[in-house]
Amino acid sequence: MKVLVPVKRVMDYNVKARVKSDGSGIDLANVKMSMNPFDEIAVEEAVRLKEAGVATEVIAVSCGLANCQETLRTAMAIGADRAILVDTDVELQPLAVAKLLKAVADKEAPQLIILGKQAIDDDANQTGQMLAALLGWPQATFASKVVVADGKATVTREVDGGLETLALSLPAVVTTDLRLNEPRYATLPNIMKAKKKPMDTLKPADLGVDVAPRLATVKVSEPPKRSAGIKVADVAQLIAKLKNEAKVI
Repeated sequence: MKVLVPVKRVMDYNVKARVKSDGSGIDLANVKMSMNPFDEIAVEEAVRLKEAGVATEVIAVSCGLANCQETLRTAMAIGADRAILVDTDVELQPLAVAKLLKAVADKEAPQLIILGKQAIDDDANQTGQMLAALLGWPQATFASKVVVADGKATVTREVDGGLETLALSLPAVVTTDLRLNEPRYATLPNIMKAKKKPMDTLKPADLGVDVAPRLATVKVSEPPKRSAGIKVADVAQLIAKLKNEAKVI
């Protein structure tokens, strides 16, 4: 069974985002970048499936600038067998990424696509669902447990009322939640081995996909700073301030 794992290069989650002075976007100059944490979980799950003898090949794919190769090398250091980079300098939005991934899936014919439920830079939570719709495959989102056997994937997902278990016929699309697993650290020997693993580079035109943005960012601004807290003398004063100043009651 072939597993395709899309990964995204994002600002490291430990870095505080800074808005550009002109409000056109986030300042990424000299900022540490890393693999989207939810995608890292997806890579780990795919590698575990291979180690369990369920999957035979794990393919990492990323769409974006040439420096996304670093993210793909990280995925291969974790355990992916090979990688595909869809190289483009166009600002990619979820629908464009989903179309690119569909084209890659049509070419590679995987039985399972597993990816993060969302990217921490835009928090769109759209690519997995759009990809499943374009492919016409069953999907399970926010997976906290994945079991693949007998041509089916059994996925446990967290919902408001508790846990929901879905059975999907393969091929299928699964998006990962935080509690699915804890990704391993890439060891130095595996990092060195990853440098020799194959990586193919494609262009959107090679896949016949138009990635022109459909949305335009009008303005990016930082959230307003919170005002300092105050102390009140008694409950009556607290209720008065909540009613008259905060206007929440």
